[in-house]
Amino acid sequence: MTEQPSWPERRIRTWYRPMRSRDSGEHHRVATPLELLFDLCFVVAVGQAASSMHHALAEGHAAHGVLSFAMVFFAVWWGWLNFSWFASAFDTDDVPYRLATLVQIAGGLTVAAAVPSAFEGDFRLMVIGYVLMRLAMVFQWLRAARSDPGCRPAALRYATGIAVVQVLWVSYLWLPEGVRLAAFALFAVLEMAVPVWAERRRGTAWHPHHIAERYGLFTLIVLGEVILSATNAIKEGTAEPGHTGALVSLAAAGLVLVFGMWWLYFDRPGHARLVRRPTMFTSMSWGYGHYFIFASVAAVGAGLEVAVAYDTGTLHLDGVAAAFPTTIPVAVFLLSVWLLHIGPTNECRPIAIGFPVAAVLVFAASFTPAPIHVAAALVAALVVVTVVATHGRPQP
Repeated sequence: MTEQPSWPERRIRTWYRPMRSRDSGEHHRVATPLELLFDLCFVVAVGQAASSMHHALAEGHAAHGVLSFAMVFFAVWWGWLNFSWFASAFDTDDVPYRLATLVQIAGGLTVAAAVPSAFEGDFRLMVIGYVLMRLAMVFQWLRAARSDPGCRPAALRYATGIAVVQVLWVSYLWLPEGVRLAAFALFAVLEMAVPVWAERRRGTAWHPHHIAERYGLFTLIVLGEVILSATNAIKEGTAEPGHTGALVSLAAAGLVLVFGMWWLYFDRPGHARLVRRPTMFTSMSWGYGHYFIFASVAAVGAGLEVAVAYDTGTLHLDGVAAAFPTTIPVAVFLLSVWLLHIGPTNECRPIAIGFPVAAVLVFAASFTPAPIHVAAALVAALVVVTVVATHGRPQP
């Protein structure tokens, strides 16, 4: 008697299946290997954005570097976010779905390749990659509209809104230089308004635990990119004699800083707020608010590279200016985690006030002789406060 293939095997062998909405209460809903590959490809663009900002900061072009980073990171983040929420509701994992995801990955890698030119003001390749990602999403939403009558109105609104905004992004390339920044802000707002419009009545059945896991995994990957950037910078710095002690000390502080950020982000389950308050405002604010978490984590990598260059004497900035690229992102990270995972009205008073207080003190650390070390110590102290305030006594 021939053994019947298991459900996962039958699922993979089916080349096409109607795109039905998945159960939002599905058990054991975890990230798929395709989603993990998608994240790894997109983190290349994150690394390119952080590296380009580091070069801009090192050359003394702080305002230009930060603004360019924010614009480039929006393209990366928004492409990732839309794929993740769609996959949470409609992941059929058939051949058309995988091929559409391949197109999105190609668009993401094109965006990554376009980062250096975008920092120089040339957004042509960036727009090509971005529009490629978004048109693949239009195809996915049209599939969902065709196969799932219950979600058809929302899916058609998504497809229409995305397509219209892509026309605007293409027109961006022909706008006068003086109005491009305002146009970018307007088009970005319109992009973020599409889900609000599409989900206003009967929305999609995304899975809160799956979404929280996806966001957590991307946070981990971006933290890994920070460690990689700092490691490469320190390796280059040790090639110059006489700086080993300072770089070892900086490496230790950077490691404590990154580990503390990891601890604070994952200390509270990411899905808790989504499950406790399953409203559109909660999901939108939580999902959109992670822009500041992802961007601030990525910026810490650039800041640590600046700190290494300062300690080795290859960066001609004063101590405060060299500290800001690390301390400001860490402060933004603490405030963002506080607002999204904890909240000002948290019943645990020590951490309800601990995060904003720590954020202010981390920023103030910029004016101390050892800003990265002080910032690391403050983050570590906040971890201790969080552990003491929220964890029970050890079991005997």
